[in-house]
Amino acid sequence: MALTETDNGSSGGDGGESDIIVKTCVLGGFSESDETRALISSLPEVQGDMVSTESVTQRFLVIMNRYQEQPHLLDPHLDWMFNMILETIRNEKSPPSLVHLSFKFLYIICKVRGYKIFMQLFPHEVADVQPVLDLLSRQDPKDTETWETRYMLLLWLSMTCLIPFDLSRLDGHLESDGGKSREPIMDRILAIAKSYLVVSDCSRDAASVLVSKFMTRPDVKQKRLGDFLDWSLMTITQTNDQSMTDIMVLDGALQSLAKLYKHGKREDLLQYAPTVLQCLEKKHLSDSSQAMLRKLGVKLIQRLGLTFLKPRLAAWRYQRGSRSLAANLSMSQTTAVTAAVSPDVETREQEEDYDIPEEVETVIEHLLVGLKDKETIVRWSAAKGIGRVTGRLPKELADEVVGSVLDCFSFQETDNAWHGGCLALAELGRRGLLLPSRLTDGKVLIYPRTDQKRIETFKELKWEKKNLQQHVDYDKSGRTGLFSLSYITQALFLLLYKAGFALFFCSVYIASFPEYTKAMIDHLVEMKINHWDGVIRELSTKALHNLTPQAPDYMATTVLPRLLPMAVGMDLLGRHGAILACAEITHALYKLDATDELVTLCYCTFLNVVVLSRGFGGELMRPAVCGLIEKLSLSKLPFKNDPVITGWQWLIDDTIKTLHLVSSGAKDGIMTAVVSALSALCEEYYQIQPGQADPQMQDVLVSQYTEGLNSPQMLTRCGSALALGSLPRFVIHSKMKQILEGLQQMCTVSQKEGSFPEARRDAVRAIAQVCVTAGVDTHGSPDSVLCSENVSEVYGTLLDSMNDYTTDSRGDVVVVFMSTLPDLCCSECRVKCMMCCLVQQAAEKIDRYRAHAGNIFLRLLHSTEPAVPHIPHREELLSIFPPETTASLNWNAPSQAFQYITQLLGLTQYQYHTLLGLTVSVGGITESTVHFSSQSLFDHLKGIQHNSVALTQFGDTLLSIFRDNLRNDRVAIPFLKMLNQMLANSCFEIFTTQENHQFCVDLLTLCKEIKKSKDISKLRACISVFCGLIQFQGNVRKKVLSQLLMLLCHSFPVIRKTTASQMYEMVLTYDDVIDPEVLDDAMTILSDTNWEDDIPTVRTHRNQLADLLQVPRPQVIAKVTTEPTEVFL
Repeated sequence: MALTETDNGSSGGDGGESDIIVKTCVLGGFSESDETRALISSLPEVQGDMVSTESVTQRFLVIMNRYQEQPHLLDPHLDWMFNMILETIRNEKSPPSLVHLSFKFLYIICKVRGYKIFMQLFPHEVADVQPVLDLLSRQDPKDTETWETRYMLLLWLSMTCLIPFDLSRLDGHLESDGGKSREPIMDRILAIAKSYLVVSDCSRDAASVLVSKFMTRPDVKQKRLGDFLDWSLMTITQTNDQSMTDIMVLDGALQSLAKLYKHGKREDLLQYAPTVLQCLEKKHLSDSSQAMLRKLGVKLIQRLGLTFLKPRLAAWRYQRGSRSLAANLSMSQTTAVTAAVSPDVETREQEEDYDIPEEVETVIEHLLVGLKDKETIVRWSAAKGIGRVTGRLPKELADEVVGSVLDCFSFQETDNAWHGGCLALAELGRRGLLLPSRLTDGKVLIYPRTDQKRIETFKELKWEKKNLQQHVDYDKSGRTGLFSLSYITQALFLLLYKAGFALFFCSVYIASFPEYTKAMIDHLVEMKINHWDGVIRELSTKALHNLTPQAPDYMATTVLPRLLPMAVGMDLLGRHGAILACAEITHALYKLDATDELVTLCYCTFLNVVVLSRGFGGELMRPAVCGLIEKLSLSKLPFKNDPVITGWQWLIDDTIKTLHLVSSGAKDGIMTAVVSALSALCEEYYQIQPGQADPQMQDVLVSQYTEGLNSPQMLTRCGSALALGSLPRFVIHSKMKQILEGLQQMCTVSQKEGSFPEARRDAVRAIAQVCVTAGVDTHGSPDSVLCSENVSEVYGTLLDSMNDYTTDSRGDVVVVFMSTLPDLCCSECRVKCMMCCLVQQAAEKIDRYRAHAGNIFLRLLHSTEPAVPHIPHREELLSIFPPETTASLNWNAPSQAFQYITQLLGLTQYQYHTLLGLTVSVGGITESTVHFSSQSLFDHLKGIQHNSVALTQFGDTLLSIFRDNLRNDRVAIPFLKMLNQMLANSCFEIFTTQENHQFCVDLLTLCKEIKKSKDISKLRACISVFCGLIQFQGNVRKKVLSQLLMLLCHSFPVIRKTTASQMYEMVLTYDDVIDPEVLDDAMTILSDTNWEDDIPTVRTHRNQLADLLQVPRPQVIAKVTTEPTEVFL
């Protein structure tokens, strides 16, 4: 039976309001990856056909535009999309039309993801500078069909400007060509940037980015910064905003200056700032008719203001206390002001000694004028400038700025000034610059609005000392009334956040007035429970639940009879909302002891809804009916041994069996609803007497769900496992052995099969739930409780699951019930294994897993009732993690967690697992995690850098991890990245003084095994490690060079090119690698050779390099069963 998706996100169940919002308002991932891959692959075939090209481009554009609001979903797929397109661009056989089409596809992706993120994907090695510059030089700036190519090339050139070498070093062999002198690369880049700053297409924006990256280089700013600023100011002075050409030129000059002052260093640009400000004042950009020019003028002026002021954090900022608005308002104003603003003597002295340049006053005047601009983009930019500049001013001057902003709220000012003032106050408040002392003087006029029409009347809000009140003369419904500000504030916040939640909260409050009660209930029943939005339907039914106590008789006698025909009607959305409403109202009436008359009234409907949940609309109806089953069971309706119970049980079982037919977006909600319904149904209708299960139903349920654990459908396994975990204690009694064996077998067998990861995750959850439900008795029966006979098997399964990295649970439920098992789980070996596994998880990269494992680790360490025995290094751990860290340490924050975790590297028992966890963090891709984890690791290594014993032990542990995970890409690739950072930071400098140190020898041997891989990312990481190993002395250096030379003739062109680039940097970094007399020749071979040529051609250059390095040439030997392989004889 197929289940059809009819309403996105309306999956029912009791997953919570936040879960409902996520499912209905956001996409789950990039679902068109296969189609996108096919479209990119088809570019060479369609590039000659205009119709096919337009069709493919339009389809690609449609796919990408879906992710305009959630571009981060593209991040996991950017690399392969970029590499596929870049491969076409770099192919010398690609015709120009194909190259332009490829760049167009790159621009479409860049437009969606944003150039700041996307441009980081461009390769920016030394070898890329010349090809990109040459390709850009060949473009025609006037060609309107290929502007995407120029835009992307300018961004690419911007990235190549980040190379850390002086550009003049790249000119060594380019000084002459056929007797003609050639222009230096620095001048060529500057000329290109200037030429594209005056074009009329989007290349102008990319050129401004190029300027910001290029002009801030140390070598460029010394030689060309002053000249470029003179050119920019001359361009601004000589142009006007009367002609379209001059507008474009002026736009480019302003953009480049704004970005330059944003990214450049203050000490480099401060001397030019007064001249630039004077030029802008003479230009009078605020009077321009072009909104974009006015915006750029404001943006540049605020950057000038930040340049005039030293970077500083205002000590007088408002330090907010409680994050609760109600709690803050309840505090006395005097206390709040005293606590928030109490600068010490040192701060006052600093502010008195700090002279504010006179130009700052001019900057602030221009920003205040920008707040009143007629265009929102200008006002928004001015508001941000006000906030940024004010944050660097002393308190007295900043207070004057706030007063000037408050002047915008005058009856003589226009709506634009009011809006700009609100934006500025918001920016000031966000930065803590709007002090409470100002609130007593402020008066804000609020214009109440209906949908598109402004209500002419308004009331004035005043901040008072004790409380706030607001009189509302008109609301959306046109009714009059008096409401407290505390509620209005909450309602307005909810309206801005989510209209559905505002409906949920507001309806209950409004219905508390007797004259509105029935009208609000009727409105929800008639207009909201059949709403097209599933979130509105579900929140409306919850609102009806909360309204039932205010009108129980009306609900039972009027509302329910109206809902029952809808619950079996033809309208799918109305049927869905009616079933949810019946469930909520019935449960609410049960709480009021008013369900006696419901049995006869609702019986037929409750029996028929099972039939209506089949077929069309099943994805929508099944979780709704499961929710009905749960609420009716909780309401204790007298249906025991009734045929309706059989129908309900059939629906639950059938839904579990057919979960694989459900769409991925609805399965979680359906599964949650089914499990909740089963638990409530068993509790109410499957007991002969309290605590004793019906033997027949007990056998049927346990046998059925344990058999489902062996289903070929993964989702059926998941549903069966969760169903077993939700069974009540009386059902588990005398069946626990059968249940645990089935769940443990599913984990073990699935691990051998290497599939069903979600089923293994749910099996682990179910094991924990079953054990917690059954309880603990040391000498009890293993078929009823967790006891000494079965605890070893349970913990063995859970601890093994912590090493199963294909699951989502990571075995983090291993200690859900740890505190209840002091006598069962605390053998020395088991505790050691458990604590080491927790430490490993607490050192890894995923925040929520790290936080969960870290909190459990601390809870076990500091447990006193009872204390957990046999914890390795307990005293050292208590000194690292004192009791106060249980509450103060935020494991989610990498900046806090890793500085504690790395201290465990000094403890022998934890060193291996701690370093294993740190490996995936230091070698990961999340910037904050990599930064703080590597910083903490290097701090630890710095402390033992001169301790040969400790460093040797650390090196042995490092080698053990590498050796154990050579074939495990999840660890091997991050390990190589981490090792590269260690070598680059000279963490093993004490070993480099000894020739052929054993650590380097073993490390080189292991890296040779990695070199045999076909994984590009692993090979690239291995190349970096080889280049880092060159710092070691002795024969090992020759062996490293030999491996690098073999990689120069690797079968993958990208590996050959990467090796050459890395060797180029290596030779520059380590000047003792090669004889200085042949250094230039070696550098020429590495930089000028096209390493993407065929291997015979490349091998010739490689052999020349081997001779210069005085390393034997690799010899090709042909094997019978494989391709020719290079070795050193």
